[in-house]
Amino acid sequence: MKINKVILFGLLIGGAGILFSSCSDYLDEEKNFKQLQTEDKIFTDKDYTEQWLAYCYANLLGDNMEMGHWNVNVTNFSDDIIFNEGHNGTYYRELKLGEYTYFTSNSYNAMAWSRSYDGIRQASILINNIDKNTELTEDERTDIKGQARFLRAYFYWLLLRRYGPVPIMPDAGADYTKTYDELSYPRNTYDECAEYIADQMVQAAKELPSTRSSTQIARPTKGAALAVRAKAYLYDASPLANGNKEESDFVDDKGNPLIDQTYDESKWAKAAAAALDVINLNQYKLYTASRKVSTDFAYPSTINPPYNAKYSNKNYPDGWADIDPFESYRAIFDGDLIASEDPELIFTRGVNDADNDGNSGNGITALVLHALPSSAGGYNCHGLTQKQCDAYDMADGTSFDRDEAPKEFTSNSNLAEHPYDHLGNGVWMEYANREPRFYASVGFNGAIWPCVSAKDSWYQNLQIWYYRGQADGRSNSSERWIPTGIGMMKFVNPNDCNTDNGSVTSKAEPTIRYADILLMYAEALNELTQNYQISSWDGSATYSIKRDVEEMRRGVKPVRMRAGVPDYDDATYASQSAFRIKLKHERQVEFLGENQRYFDLRRWKDAPEEEGSQIYGCNTLMTKDHAALYYVPVRVPYLQTAFSKKMYFWPVSQEELKRDKRMTQAPGWKSYE
Repeated sequence: MKINKVILFGLLIGGAGILFSSCSDYLDEEKNFKQLQTEDKIFTDKDYTEQWLAYCYANLLGDNMEMGHWNVNVTNFSDDIIFNEGHNGTYYRELKLGEYTYFTSNSYNAMAWSRSYDGIRQASILINNIDKNTELTEDERTDIKGQARFLRAYFYWLLLRRYGPVPIMPDAGADYTKTYDELSYPRNTYDECAEYIADQMVQAAKELPSTRSSTQIARPTKGAALAVRAKAYLYDASPLANGNKEESDFVDDKGNPLIDQTYDESKWAKAAAAALDVINLNQYKLYTASRKVSTDFAYPSTINPPYNAKYSNKNYPDGWADIDPFESYRAIFDGDLIASEDPELIFTRGVNDADNDGNSGNGITALVLHALPSSAGGYNCHGLTQKQCDAYDMADGTSFDRDEAPKEFTSNSNLAEHPYDHLGNGVWMEYANREPRFYASVGFNGAIWPCVSAKDSWYQNLQIWYYRGQADGRSNSSERWIPTGIGMMKFVNPNDCNTDNGSVTSKAEPTIRYADILLMYAEALNELTQNYQISSWDGSATYSIKRDVEEMRRGVKPVRMRAGVPDYDDATYASQSAFRIKLKHERQVEFLGENQRYFDLRRWKDAPEEEGSQIYGCNTLMTKDHAALYYVPVRVPYLQTAFSKKMYFWPVSQEELKRDKRMTQAPGWKSYE
């Protein structure tokens, strides 16, 4: 009689290293551990079971983070966010030129693979054994099983986005007494991976509660499960995975294509229906802040957007008369709005900032520290491209046009010419009269960083300049300057300061927001030419899914109203191609820094153009004496970029290919020989 043994890994909550490097090691419990306990010992004890669940969550740290330090989360830095290359350009080249160190298992692109499969393994063991625990109530066992099922499917979701089709492990577990050859698994197709994630999330939704208390806010709910299901379906419907003949050479070990070669419009309908499932929970809404009158620059008075007959006199969501668009957007990210108070937060991993070794300081706090100017004690090396800066609309919702922008600086004499901002003097007028999300996101030259937590007033309300020779500008003796001359202010709280006894506000990761679901719904509907009848996730209703302009408005309009900019006109909604362009633009602006853009560009197959083009920024060689020339866009020599077909998917490490005889490499990457 064989007695299965599993790990008893101490206080698992304390963070976990990577203990498994291969999906072929899926249930090889005895290979890497000295302290073993029987399954009965672990899963009949309440504390041990909860520790086991904590270990499942621990695999969301490090290289599986969504937002944070670029050395563990490079995908958050697409063509739109830049960082000073440093480290001899190693990390930047990996991201931008595809120079992944995929020969070893300790590079980030390989660690994400091993962490995910370790999490899948741990979650499967828990699912298969939780019913043994009589110290837990039936409701507690159901909830834990739902969490574990969510996590298992979520790890597959993380893998699918990065590596494309991956092997789906047996839910019941593999027989760890078999040889490595016998434990080899081929890749499943992209469709099979998406369907598995969707099916598992439906089951998890049946097991998970609708809401969580503030102390359990980082645990998934019914809505979180359905939201991930919708995202998996959306990706499966997108051009990268739907009828993509350019990926015909992405095959399994039998030579069968892993990407569907025939376009199937119904995939978009399934994605739309899945997004509608989340909407119809009637549980989420976009956060809005009330209007205010203030003399505090850190929390300024509400600025009315330019008058619009349709929206200015109506309350949200039909207009913006009763909200503060700037604060409504900023507060979601800067920590002023805690996770349990955010009505649009569907899923968060909490203050998720530990690296692969459990060391803190790698989450959003690290992102903020790298964005803060040197004058505020920051590292002064995160910024934005000229493309991203220009993507933000004008205050009236029209597109920014460089040719039409005044070529002058703000001053006391032209205050009346830029009533839709809180700009100080000396700011280039291209940065004036822009939409509220611009001021919540862009640290442009001359922007004011409040730094309220600083002890001395000298450090507060710092107007930061990136001209060469200025404290935060280019220096030949330091790498701490922003190569594009355009900073990033999203996630930065007015109190954030890292000098003069200042502090950085803690922030929860906004992993999945309701705004994402709304825009996903509109995007999927736009791609339809037929009417589809699709059952809801629980079979309680049947949806009629078609390209319906009013339903598309249902997705887009609340996001635009919250941002204080007009909804799209009728002509845009009437045109599939025009709407598609606008929708992509909306996602670029709305989700800056939220680890969406990198994957959006790939699933749309827009990456060759968007990421293959040169990166432009301000002319950081210019001093203040030649201030106007600073704003003439120039190619940034420090930020070379390219895109080739192989960069759609991450490579599998050579070690993994050596272990798993049935594993195939993603196209363009070196296979094990």
